[in-house]
Amino acid sequence: MRVDGMRLGFLLIIVAALTRPFSAQWLTQPTPGIPRTANGKPNLGAPAPRTSDGRPDFSGVWMRASRTVAAELRPVQPSVEALVRQRREDFLDGDMTALCLPLGPRYITARGFDPNIAGMTKVVQTPGLILILNPDLTYRQIFLDGRPLETDPNPSWMGYSVGRWEGDTLVVESVGFNDRTWLDGGYPHTEALRTVERYRRPDLGRLELDVTLHDPGLYAAPWTAAISAQLQADTELLEYVCAENTRPREHWVGKLSDARRSEVSIAPAILAKYVGTYVEQKPFYLGPTNPRTFEITFAGGALFVEGATGAKTRLVAQSEVLFVNGGLGLAFVKERQEAPTHLLDTHVSGDYRFERTK
Repeated sequence: MRVDGMRLGFLLIIVAALTRPFSAQWLTQPTPGIPRTANGKPNLGAPAPRTSDGRPDFSGVWMRASRTVAAELRPVQPSVEALVRQRREDFLDGDMTALCLPLGPRYITARGFDPNIAGMTKVVQTPGLILILNPDLTYRQIFLDGRPLETDPNPSWMGYSVGRWEGDTLVVESVGFNDRTWLDGGYPHTEALRTVERYRRPDLGRLELDVTLHDPGLYAAPWTAAISAQLQADTELLEYVCAENTRPREHWVGKLSDARRSEVSIAPAILAKYVGTYVEQKPFYLGPTNPRTFEITFAGGALFVEGATGAKTRLVAQSEVLFVNGGLGLAFVKERQEAPTHLLDTHVSGDYRFERTK
């Protein structure tokens, strides 16, 4: 099934990460020194490893699995909401990802579905320093040597971070971010932004993070979220370089409101047949071992998708089978049946197939 190119013009979002190679020789390299089950698989429920000084060891390759937001950003200035609305109307085409620039504090709050932001990250831990490596060749340094935070930092993309231990919890405080980056959803921040992260590793396979962002000049209260990550054993971190493929921005055209103006009416009886769980098939958008799941629901005469953007959002019908939501385009495929057998997550570089499981 092909989707009309003119209609897709305003559907496209971040696609640079799709150029990453997934056939490198280290993708199946066994991780040494980890507990394994009788069949040789990593025993992800085994106790978390510890360093020579008895601290939890966060080293490893991790993939963000989920995020629960406890407190949303609440701007104190009307100009903030106006700016966010304009950025979303423009499909976030001034976002750092589109410009091939570091994401700054948004690496901390990343959701698991976004390969440019979340992807896999690698933690390298030493007694005095933790390094967090990202596939786009950026990195963070978290100093554990007792130094204080910078009091008058020269603003930078990744900020300045120091950590301390509270029992088995690593507490990381960061300041000194420049104001060129965006927070989630296109929200701005100032150079006064301060972040606090609390890391725990309850077992071998899980990393848990509670994060708080506070920028009192723009927001009435701190933004908080709980984030979980899963160990990616027996594989390795692969690089991607955004600047190697800047052509997708040529297709980053149109406005968010275009979809509303071209919305068509679909009978509720038809929409109700699209409800179900759709699971991504290989090749996966997020890499070789990370299929996504879309939950399609029906309420109030409209379809909703959950799992695409971290929240349940409404789909806008462009035809009986093509629906959009911001930069997302979903095409339902019926194959001579009244109810869809699968759907396609449409991108300029190709379509990603999701089989209906129920």
